[in-house]
Amino acid sequence: MGAITSKQNKQTPRVLLMGLDSAGKSTLLYRQQRGVVMETSPTVGFNVATVQLDKKTSLTVWDVGGQGTMRPNWKYYLEECKVLVFVVDSSDRARMAEAQKALKKILSDEHLKGVPLMVLANKNDLQNSMNIREVSTLLELDRYTNRVWEIQACSALKGLGLQQAFLSIYKLMHKA
Repeated sequence: MGAITSKQNKQTPRVLLMGLDSAGKSTLLYRQQRGVVMETSPTVGFNVATVQLDKKTSLTVWDVGGQGTMRPNWKYYLEECKVLVFVVDSSDRARMAEAQKALKKILSDEHLKGVPLMVLANKNDLQNSMNIREVSTLLELDRYTNRVWEIQACSALKGLGLQQAFLSIYKLMHKA
């Protein structure tokens, strides 16, 4: 990373927001940062935003595109990551196996050794959404016994669970 990025990382911890395309990563990030739902389009590359948790605490969040063609590039964003936030669409049962495979692959990277994991089961407000136990089972989270991890339900569109999720992300950062 360049000098500007490195300097910024010393001021605010870097959090990576990853997951399959259409999981709601950008919507979630901008809802938490700005407090409103913004129109988004598929992320090509990445978005970076600073999320204020309170007057003294902020996180630098890197929202990395999740399209299949982007996933081989995920490895280039992993250095200096303090917490990996993996977002899944909890209403999309058909893609959970794909999400599980993508999560397993990224967590096997040496740069993420010992990095805490937060799974956000987004779109939890939809009627057909899975609960966090189902999402946890389908992602095989129990297999990550040597990693600090949490899972939380949220809704980026309604803003449900986001503040708690980001506070938990901050706490996870200090457990590792």
